[in-house]
Amino acid sequence: MRLLATWLINALALLALPYLMHSVSIDSFTTALLVAVVLGFVNTVIRPILLILTLPATLLTMGLFIFVINGLMFWAVANVIDGFHVAGFWSAVGGALLYSVISWALSTLLLKNDVRT
Repeated sequence: MRLLATWLINALALLALPYLMHSVSIDSFTTALLVAVVLGFVNTVIRPILLILTLPATLLTMGLFIFVINGLMFWAVANVIDGFHVAGFWSAVGGALLYSVISWALSTLLLKNDVRT
């Protein structure tokens, strides 16, 4: 159930992006759901490989190269899925950053951990 809720939260975060950034657009809620799945897959499978391969650049830039990796993955997903458009590389970096902030905020507000001690 929590996985479904996270998926919906990520889709809602994607739907909020065009209202905050005019260089990112999404055609429908169905497209947002598909993009959320593909971004989740890319972040789970491809991102760790890229992080290991670019470790020297990441260390040299004190971790800032991770923003570039996130932007490239966001941009790649936009190029693969019809109905999800990102204007360019820097729009992808900003969109990925904003998407993660919105997703984190919504997850924090809506998915409270019920920790009992």
